[in-house]
Amino acid sequence: MRKIRTIISMTILAVVSGMLFGQNANELLKQIDENLMPESYESYRKLINEEPDGTAKEYVFYTVKKDNDKVAMLYIEPASDRGRATLRLDENMWMYIPNVGRPIRITSMQSVVGGVFNNSDIMHLDYSAEYDADILSEDDTGYVLNLKANNKTVAYDHLKMWVIKDGLTIEKIECYSATEMLLKTLEFKNMKDFGNGLVRPSVIETYSPLYKGYRSLMIYATIAPRKLPDEVFTLNYLSRLEELR
Repeated sequence: MRKIRTIISMTILAVVSGMLFGQNANELLKQIDENLMPESYESYRKLINEEPDGTAKEYVFYTVKKDNDKVAMLYIEPASDRGRATLRLDENMWMYIPNVGRPIRITSMQSVVGGVFNNSDIMHLDYSAEYDADILSEDDTGYVLNLKANNKTVAYDHLKMWVIKDGLTIEKIECYSATEMLLKTLEFKNMKDFGNGLVRPSVIETYSPLYKGYRSLMIYATIAPRKLPDEVFTLNYLSRLEELR
């Protein structure tokens, strides 16, 4: 009888410890999100798509985000795409093209600009909004987290995230499908002080075993906190995003 009570006590302790460990991992992920971006902000960034033959195409975007479920993005360059805009509300996405009757639906795994980054990468929400975290390992310098998608509409089934303890900065992310296929790797580079207490990598480089020889870079020029009304994140406002600049 005593042996049975001991086994039950150990089982309960293991379950409770596991629950606390998971909670700590999710709190850690929220802190990582906060260190990566303000809750609501505006930013200018450049996206570069490089092909195996050495050619490259560049885009410049103005982006605004509010809370953990609203992102809108305006195309500034190239001139041929100027005035285009995209909107993300939770997992729903649309693209606005001037002179087209109405915004069209797009999906997270598509890429409206080509290259290795998909729409979900470009219009990124907080990781803690889309994933539940567990700590795979920890040492003196950092953590390795496993992030499991909390619903089936998230672009990647799970992520493996390397985090530097000093500043809780992301170093690398591997993106996987439900069948354990590595879809792409994101490397976070070039620490920069953006002001307002935000110090984070200014460059995200991505490459994929599915697109050998291709590489895409996302380079942040500015990131600044900004309060924005909900009206900005509506289909009717997409044609007016230029007014925010």
